[in-house]
Amino acid sequence: MVSPRITSLPLLFLISATCFASMVQSTRTRTMNNTVSAIYVFGDSTVDPGNNNYIKALFKANWYPYGKDFINHTATGRFTNGKLTTDFIASYVGIKEIIPAYLDPKTSLEDMMSGVAFASAASGYDRVTAAMSNVIHVPKQLDYFKEMKAKLVKSIGKKRTQKHLRKAVFIISAGTNDFVLNYFNGPPLRRHSMSVSDYQNLVLDQAKSFYQGLWDEGARRIAVVGLPPMGCVPIVITIRSSKTIGCNEDYNAVAQAYNNKLQSALNTMQNKLARAGAKIVYIDLYNALYDIIRGYTKCGYDVADIGCCGTGAVESSFMCNRASPVCTNASKYVFFDSMHPSEKACHDLFKSFIP
Repeated sequence: MVSPRITSLPLLFLISATCFASMVQSTRTRTMNNTVSAIYVFGDSTVDPGNNNYIKALFKANWYPYGKDFINHTATGRFTNGKLTTDFIASYVGIKEIIPAYLDPKTSLEDMMSGVAFASAASGYDRVTAAMSNVIHVPKQLDYFKEMKAKLVKSIGKKRTQKHLRKAVFIISAGTNDFVLNYFNGPPLRRHSMSVSDYQNLVLDQAKSFYQGLWDEGARRIAVVGLPPMGCVPIVITIRSSKTIGCNEDYNAVAQAYNNKLQSALNTMQNKLARAGAKIVYIDLYNALYDIIRGYTKCGYDVADIGCCGTGAVESSFMCNRASPVCTNASKYVFFDSMHPSEKACHDLFKSFIP
């Protein structure tokens, strides 16, 4: 696999890891100090536990082989064979074993009190990205959060809700689809009207507006996940690699450039709002996932550049279907399908985020 360039880690990476660890204390600490009240999740398929099951979306994962290693081998809508990284975080904190989808009719008020996910697979910060697949764009996810907040206010009152949200952790993982599915490989609207740098700025402006919206609704602990090494994702390797098999350096460079802009924006927001109780951190997914891909054999994987489901190659979709051939042991693969990490990779990413 072609290795993407790795730059030295900025100080913000180290600060972010420490701050994020302080946000999500161990189960024992939470039991004693009630450090974290809930975890609320926004974004795309990397953190969607099944919201797309309840809308007329093109992309869903509520069939086998998705969920083949999940509780009761159930396909819940998670785009992997088991749990998501956010599920492992919730379990680590001691809130719950898995984070449910907000749109699931079985999600109760009690579930909402301890945390739910509003994320939607194939979504992004850019409204055009979500419109391509008829999914829930990130700003709309904020509307659902406001709806949930109103339910909490009705149940426990405004003051208790405000206190509850101040102690909650908000996790956002989005942006990859804006580039992989929209700008580079989607309709020509964006790439014909603006440069990559201009599009990065457009996505970042939408992202900052969303973070501000969360702040305005009472969020004080906000963790934002950066873009992964997009050029190392199997679907990109399949589409863009012509002569050699390996990571696409152009895509990786775009991800790194965007992440640098994102870090700067979050740092500015943190400094501006620190006195008001803000704890806004950047989570370095790029280097965390690349380290797994680069040292996959040392991490216990057999394959790093294709998915367990099928071959990782692109035919009509990057997803698994009911007839897809599936490897015997998904934990031997970094990716489960041609875009999404396996449960083991999700757990390894979780471990890298939580020292």
